[in-house]
Amino acid sequence: MSSKATGRAGRRSKWAAAALIVAGLLVTGGAYAGVSSAVAATDTSSTETTLTLEDGKKLFQANCATCHGMNLEGTEDGPSLYGAGELSVEFQMATGRMPLQMAGPQAPQKPVQFTQDQILAIAAWVQSEAPGPTYPDDEFINGEPATEDGLAEGAELFRINCAMCHNVAAAGGALTEGKWAPPIQNTSALHIYAAMATGPQNMPVFNDLTLTPEEKKNIIAALLYQQDAPAPGGFTLGSLGPVSEGLFIWIFGIGALIAITVWITAKSN
Repeated sequence: MSSKATGRAGRRSKWAAAALIVAGLLVTGGAYAGVSSAVAATDTSSTETTLTLEDGKKLFQANCATCHGMNLEGTEDGPSLYGAGELSVEFQMATGRMPLQMAGPQAPQKPVQFTQDQILAIAAWVQSEAPGPTYPDDEFINGEPATEDGLAEGAELFRINCAMCHNVAAAGGALTEGKWAPPIQNTSALHIYAAMATGPQNMPVFNDLTLTPEEKKNIIAALLYQQDAPAPGGFTLGSLGPVSEGLFIWIFGIGALIAITVWITAKSN
């Protein structure tokens, strides 16, 4: 009787350890996804700041000049910002890509290190010294909603021009040499526009000859509509398609069947 009780206790302990590992992975993955979504969805609708250009200059020199040079000329560690413009600076800093934490294939998103006022002040100073792409009119971002035809056109344009990298569901995807196209399922309208207008990382610039302002507006509207649309199929599993779905079935579906079979066999013995 003592031996049988010990065997049962051992089995319970083994399953408990496995359950704790699975729970830990799920909690860690969920927390990472939540942080990533929060960083991506940072509200940057305001482009006004109470700080001055002099404040922006001091902040730049204290935090950015090491890599980009005191006069935006660039160094061995960072490119010149001549012509970068305030739109690019705001995008890079407000998504946490800059300041760069460490060298790598590309700058990842991470928690933002400055307040929005500080970011806008730095961006304004860069724009005053070396003009470049600037913010769109508020009407462009917050104007009248797109029509059904506009949404359809935006979705089609996204599939033609963007989906090969960002995935048709805007879930992102892998590129070559360790690079990646980030997910844009929670990205703000301003940052979607900024990415098209400035071409950050490996993304090409979509100027007004490639995509008209109206086409860009429709793409943004289609992506924002997709962000708010319900998922009729249940769990989206990252919207990564059959790979993530198959992996889910193998790990949880077949894994659960194996676990139940082992448990029934052990209990009958």
